[in-house]
Amino acid sequence: MTTPAAESVSAAPVDPAPPAPRRRITGAVWAALAIVYVVWGSTYLGIRVVVETMPPYLSAGARFVTAGLLLAALLAWRQGPAVLKVTRAQLVSASVVGLLLLVGGNGLVVLAETSIPSGLAALLIAVVPAWVVLLRTAFGERPGAGAYLGVLLGLAGLAVLTLPGLSGDIHLGGVVLVIAATLLWSTGSFSSSRIPMPGNPFTASAYEMVAGGIGCLLVGLARGEQHGADLAEVSARSWTAFAYLVVFGSLIAFTAYAWLLQRAPLSLTATYAYVNPVVAVLLGALILDEALTWPLVVGGTIVVAGVCLIVSTERRT
Repeated sequence: MTTPAAESVSAAPVDPAPPAPRRRITGAVWAALAIVYVVWGSTYLGIRVVVETMPPYLSAGARFVTAGLLLAALLAWRQGPAVLKVTRAQLVSASVVGLLLLVGGNGLVVLAETSIPSGLAALLIAVVPAWVVLLRTAFGERPGAGAYLGVLLGLAGLAVLTLPGLSGDIHLGGVVLVIAATLLWSTGSFSSSRIPMPGNPFTASAYEMVAGGIGCLLVGLARGEQHGADLAEVSARSWTAFAYLVVFGSLIAFTAYAWLLQRAPLSLTATYAYVNPVVAVLLGALILDEALTWPLVVGGTIVVAGVCLIVSTERRT
């Protein structure tokens, strides 16, 4: 889950202004978009497989520390060590955002997926844009009527998705954990644009992943996840999913997304927000045989419709 960066438009010095050049939708753009759609959508499946035999917070911490260090090493190799230089304020800000996104946001999702299906987790996470709209409103912004209607749809879908937990068919605690995760992820995403972050988004991501990963490890130790944990008992299936999340989920997909922000129309790039949950549900059903119940289908459809409305409203403003 990430928040698309806003595109800037400069005023033309003459009137009438020439039309702004359109960003070409090339084959490379579609390839990068496919990576973001499929890989980010599949991370929920990967998490579900990892926690089959790995402790949730310790595995999440190991994943993010590993990915963050790998990204930092790649940046230093390609652009020189100076690319990692940041001010103290930027380091603190990146660490705070990393803790909110990864310990609170992703970490709670990992914990929740020990008791709820991956598809349900992905659809609950899809409500994040609705929380961001409410946060923007609380800070004096007015996103527009369409965005508020999208929020109402998202919350209605969230209520439908919660029904299996209220009826006892799904572990309610897992549902509550994911809802808490969406609030923390939204807060971290919203805060990142309002505090002094590193100028290079890859540098910021590296520090966020390392800080968030360390935070996850500390939470895992505080929960006592190390007791009884035995690496010899971790399945090859979980190790494969773990490696997939590090390399594809945390490195390749993020790089593809950052490239899309520079090379593709923002309105096209932002479609990941409502494609990822659909991909996650389909993969969960096909690979893990997760049930497609009526609350999942109906609630998921309502949530995705709300996110579509929010995204379409935002790209017109």
